[in-house]
Amino acid sequence: MANKKKNNYVSKDNLGKNVFPKDIILSIKNVSYRYNDAKEDEFALKNVNFNFETGKVYAIRGRSGTGKTTLLSLISGLEKCTEGEVIFDGKSLKNMNLDKYRNSDIGIVFQSYNLLPFMTASENIILSMDANGLKIKNKKEKAIELMRKVGLKETYADRKVLRLSGGEQQRVAIARSLSYNPKIIIADEPTGNLDKQTETEILEIFKKLAHEENKCVIIVTHSQNVCDGVDQIYDLKKVKN
Repeated sequence: MANKKKNNYVSKDNLGKNVFPKDIILSIKNVSYRYNDAKEDEFALKNVNFNFETGKVYAIRGRSGTGKTTLLSLISGLEKCTEGEVIFDGKSLKNMNLDKYRNSDIGIVFQSYNLLPFMTASENIILSMDANGLKIKNKKEKAIELMRKVGLKETYADRKVLRLSGGEQQRVAIARSLSYNPKIIIADEPTGNLDKQTETEILEIFKKLAHEENKCVIIVTHSQNVCDGVDQIYDLKKVKN
């Protein structure tokens, strides 16, 4: 059974079962977070305990103010836990080089895509390779390979981002996040700007990455359509301070 603390974090597929997951790549251990300007007893997150395995797609859901984005910031090492710890592949983020972690182990996909509009699709992906210091002989060829993986034809490689639809831009963003082959993909409301059909297509990409390439995919979402298609759901509720 997924750990369940006072503030009620419940796992979808382990309810009623005493199961400790295998192949855990990421663990959230008794994590609490309080903003620097908050009162001493005022927490955005309190006693969160989640486990994430490779080869699965997860959804984290909850109303506004329940700490979903804060949790992603902690997972990605952009913020540090007030209490508890985030453990990646057996190591606490407290003891890791966080820049290296973000540039090699974890990929991030945003609702607003965060692509550079004056660049082409392939240039956006290549820029990520360059930023991470990847030594690849033919980076454009690699970018096209990644674009094919997310359902984009080679002809899209030289199109400016502004000439792409929302769904196409999100595919480029996913391809960019894969440029350094991370073990975990985090997606913050990745389908929030998309119609239902495109949302389903994007979800299928994430499922393929998890089930066929053994990545751990974590999606923050309000979409019931997304929640219906993932392997496991974690619910966040607002902390009662």
